[in-house]
Amino acid sequence: MKIIKESFELLTQETEIDILKKIEYAGRICYKSEDKITDESAIKFCQTLFDRKHFAMFEHASLSVKFVVDRGVSHELVRHRIAAYAQESTRYCNYSKDKFGNEISVIDVSQHFKNPESFNVWFDACKSCETAYFKLIELGETPQIARAVLPTCLKTEIVCTYNIREFIHFMNLRALGATGAPHPQMLEVTVPLLDYFCEIYPNIFGKLKDLIQ
Repeated sequence: MKIIKESFELLTQETEIDILKKIEYAGRICYKSEDKITDESAIKFCQTLFDRKHFAMFEHASLSVKFVVDRGVSHELVRHRIAAYAQESTRYCNYSKDKFGNEISVIDVSQHFKNPESFNVWFDACKSCETAYFKLIELGETPQIARAVLPTCLKTEIVCTYNIREFIHFMNLRALGATGAPHPQMLEVTVPLLDYFCEIYPNIFGKLKDLIQ
């Protein structure tokens, strides 16, 4: 059994200015002011939209992120709409095969335990799940049936594509806790992801905490 950390990877290759220009063009269609587009106008135009919380135009651009999280956290990710998802399938992935190292991978939750003894309880439970899963496979059960004994902390990879408006909403809920404290494991990926977004997309996410909390 392999224990790994949660992580994320931005898959979108577009630069911030490319994204902003797309949003600006869409927005100026509304006012037929395309003649005002210049090499520098996108930043100011989109900042005005953002300051006014006029996020509808931000639906014309999207970002794709691959998350490596546990199955429980992934259930929160897929609640967001409008979106596109591609997730590692326990119906078809057979973790007893060589390509998976003949083992299951689980997300490390030990940093959230309050009692030092909790790790051993969790570890033993995960190992028991792995043993039961491999036994069911050995008995001829298919992965989609054997998965019934896999733990919630099983590692899953999921690609999430949200438009910019949805990502703003996503960060408001899952990183900033606008509707209540996010799950601790969700914060492990959303807080550093928001920081990363602020670094590479400063004109889109830079004022997020000030504007929408």
